[in-house]
Parts: sequence; C-alpha cells; structure tokens
Amino acid sequence: MIAVLKKNTTKEQIDHLTAWLETQGVEVHPSYGVDYTVLGLVGDTSRIDMELLDSLAIVDSVKRVSDPFKQCNRKFHPEDTVVDVDGVKIGGGHFAIIAGPCSVESREQMIAVAQSVKAAGATLLRGGAFKPRTSPYDFQGLKADGIEYLLEAKKETGMPIVTEIMNANHLSMFEDVDVIQVGARNMQNFELLKELGKTQKPILLKRGLANTLKEFLMSAEYIMSEGNGNVILCERGIRTYETYTRNTMDISCIPLLHELSHLPVIADPSHATGKARLVEPMAMAATAAGTDGLMIEVHNDPANALCDGAQSLTPEEFAHLAEKIRKVREIL
Repeated sequence: MIAVLKKNTTKEQIDHLTAWLETQGVEVHPSYGVDYTVLGLVGDTSRIDMELLDSLAIVDSVKRVSDPFKQCNRKFHPEDTVVDVDGVKIGGGHFAIIAGPCSVESREQMIAVAQSVKAAGATLLRGGAFKPRTSPYDFQGLKADGIEYLLEAKKETGMPIVTEIMNANHLSMFEDVDVIQVGARNMQNFELLKELGKTQKPILLKRGLANTLKEFLMSAEYIMSEGNGNVILCERGIRTYETYTRNTMDISCIPLLHELSHLPVIADPSHATGKARLVEPMAMAATAAGTDGLMIEVHNDPANALCDGAQSLTPEEFAHLAEKIRKVREIL
C-alpha cells in the first residue's frame, strides 16, 4: 500500500502519521519528492483502514500495490535512485561505464588495462577475482590475490572497483571492494542476497540466465528488505533457442525496468552476445534505450585471455566504442 501526502505536509505531520501506521504493524518507507511525499507501507496492510487513511487532511490518495516487489517499486519511490560509488554516480541521469577484463590474471595486466580504460572514459574498473565457470577444469580466478591486484589498480588510477562474490563466507575479503557484483548464476541465491543486504555497499545484481523481470526485481527486493538500497540492476542477456550468440540481449527490459523500478539499470553487452564484434552495436542500442551505464569487458591480449577472450575488446576498440557512446548520449 502507498499513501501519497499533500504538498504542504510538514515533517511533524509525517512523523505523527508514520508513528500511527507503525502501531498498525507495518513498516513505513518514506520517499520525498519535489511536490509529494510517498509513504510505502510494507507488511500486513489488511489491518489498515484505507477509507480512514484516505480521509486524513494531509493524505492526497491511497492505493494498494499488487506487485510482490515493494521497496524497489517505482510506485513506492517515484524519484530515480542514484547510487554513489566513491563519487561516481549511477542513475538519475548519471551515466557510468564499467570496464576491465573478465578475469584478473596478473598485477601488470590489471594495472595496464585500468590505465587504458580510464584514459578512454571508463569510470569504474571491473575484474573477476572469483570466477563461476561451467566446467570445474576451467580457470577459477586468483581469488584473494585477484582482489589485491584490483586494489593496486585502483590505487594507481583512482577508479572504484567492481568484482563478483560467489559465497557469503567471502564477505570479509570484500571490505575494500567498492561494488560487489552478484552474477547471473547467483541471482536467486537468496541467503547470499540477504547477507549482502546487511551491508551498505553498492550491489550490482545481474539478471539470471532465464529469469523474468518480476523474478529479477524480487531478487533486488531480497537485498533491499535487509536495509541496503544501493542496488544496481544489470541486463546481461538471457538464454533462448538462438545459437549464433551466447545469450539474447533483452533491450526491451531496459525501459521496462525503468518503468517498474526506481533503481539504476545498466547493460552488459559482452556477456549478452559472447562476441566482441557485437559488443559495439549492442552497447549503442542499450544506450539509446535509456540504460544508466554499460559494463564492457576489455583485455590487452584477448587471444590469450584466460577467460572469455572472444567477447573482450582491446583497449583501442574500447576507446573507439566509448567515443561512439558519448556521441549517442549527446543526441539523446
């Protein structure tokens, strides 16, 4: 349920109404806009007398929300959420490019790629320290050493870092990581999501391989229900019957997610297509569709990459793409 309050409602009146609503056994989540304040009521709202609430002098309207996701719902929070990552903002008109290799392979590689993508316009640095691989015989990442190399690259360039977590037991190793990524295979690892919700770190949540948007938003809800509202949604392609690409990039989900949720939405065309030559057109399409950012895999030697070299751009290709993205955004 949501209660929209009238424009000139005072803080004292809001606090008084909030206190009364909480005695009815619901949680109250206020969202302060330019013209209106919206109170989102979460819990068993059947005890709330809608007619009584609607009749109050400070209340403009009351509506029941049938969607199972509440806190990430735009009806509860009409204004765009802006996630601030160590000064880099994502959402609400702020655009970010996250770039770097699929896997951290060495200190030298990480610093070299970090310097090149920053020079081309990237604002955050990505790199996989823990790698979820389909085969147990494939490279699994450098783990703690990989995080150390990411932090050294951050020290060299000043770029905030993004890396994926596989297990809640590893959280202590992520204390200095700026954005914790939840990969597609862990999108519905609910115990992990709840633990991440107890932190206040920005969480980059990737859509699962075959999940609906409702399921995607419910996973975001798991994080937010524990108190962490710093969630970034990421479309990374879904599994279909198509075999010419690794996955099928769902461009339509970008405007739909913006319609359904106030959370920032970014796109990962590298994993969505699995082919370096398709990254540029998909990145431009996602930008035109209104994404708040892009996640691009960049490797200084893709042919010899330990992971996903086929979908990685060279630093020169990334610089070319970044320039095209700037031009698309200028037009928009």
